[in-house]
Amino acid sequence: MESQVHVHTLGPSGTNCEAAAHHWLDRQGIDDHRVTLYGTLEEAVEVVTTAPAAHVLLGCVVYPDLHHIVFRNLDALALVECFVMPTHHMVVAGDMSKPVPTVASHPAPINLLDAWTPEIRFVDSNVRAALTVASGAADACVTTSVAAAEAGLPVVKDFGPVPMGFTIHANRTYRRQHG
Repeated sequence: MESQVHVHTLGPSGTNCEAAAHHWLDRQGIDDHRVTLYGTLEEAVEVVTTAPAAHVLLGCVVYPDLHHIVFRNLDALALVECFVMPTHHMVVAGDMSKPVPTVASHPAPINLLDAWTPEIRFVDSNVRAALTVASGAADACVTTSVAAAEAGLPVVKDFGPVPMGFTIHANRTYRRQHG
C-alpha cells in the first residue's frame, strides 16, 4: 500500500495551484509527498481517478470548468476539503503601450483587464501567460508576480495577493485510507 500522498494540480511550475498544494501538504503535516503538475486540471483528473492510492486533485475555485470536473467524476472523486490562502501577487506584465496590445491570460483573472481593451489570447495558466509573452507570442499578460519575474517581464499593474479558495478532491482509494 502506497503511503506517500501525491497531489496533482495545474502547472507549469510557479502556479498559484502549485503553491497551494505545498501549503496544504505543510498544513496537513505530510512530509512524504509528491506534487505533479499538468497543463490543465482535466489532464490531472484522468490520472487521479485511476490512481492506485493516496492521490488527490488540488483545484482552484475560479478554475473555469471546476464544476465539470466535480460533476463528471462523482463516481471516482469526492470533494473532501476547501481552504483559502492568498495567491501570489496578481499582475499585468509586459508592454501595454500599443493601441491594441495582445494580452495572454488564463480565463479566470481576465477581468483584471477592465481598464484596457486588448486583444485577448487565452492560455491554460497564469504561468503559461507569462511564458507566452516571453516567447514573443503576446505583448503582455495577466499573470503572477512570480511568473512575471521568472520570465523577465516588467509589471504594469500590481493587484496584490487575492484571497483564493482551493479544493481537494480525493479518489476512492485515498478516501478509504485517510477517511
